[in-house]
Amino acid sequence: MNIDLSSSFKDSYVFEFLSLSGPHNESDLQKGLIKQMKALILELGKDFIFIDEEYKVIVGNSDFYLDLLFYHRGLQCLVAFELKADEFKPEHLSQLNFYLETLDRHVKKQNENPSIGILLCKDKDNEVVEYALSRSLSPIMVAEYKI
Repeated sequence: MNIDLSSSFKDSYVFEFLSLSGPHNESDLQKGLIKQMKALILELGKDFIFIDEEYKVIVGNSDFYLDLLFYHRGLQCLVAFELKADEFKPEHLSQLNFYLETLDRHVKKQNENPSIGILLCKDKDNEVVEYALSRSLSPIMVAEYKI
């Protein structure tokens, strides 16, 4: 099933409502977004329902934590947000693919569509993103954020 992510998600998000000054890490970004949840949902767009932060999934004997987990009513699927406080790197996709597979196997309900992943990075080179996504089978989008 091919899903057109561009009709439901933006390529860039503006988080000017966060009070992050200067360099910050992923934890600072996550805490700021959770604190400003209403503004975050308004920036993301309609139909998003917040599920949890640091959403725990267990694979084998290991615990893993998704940064932010939402449900999108219109698309009827889980949406995992992975936050990166630096520039996009292709290896970020393997982590997000792993999370999406885990969600689809253990969390997604039978009537729901496959989970979608959004990788939010401080910056991205569109050509690098294009190459990195060219063989990906998972519905993933890489977006940048601005403060």
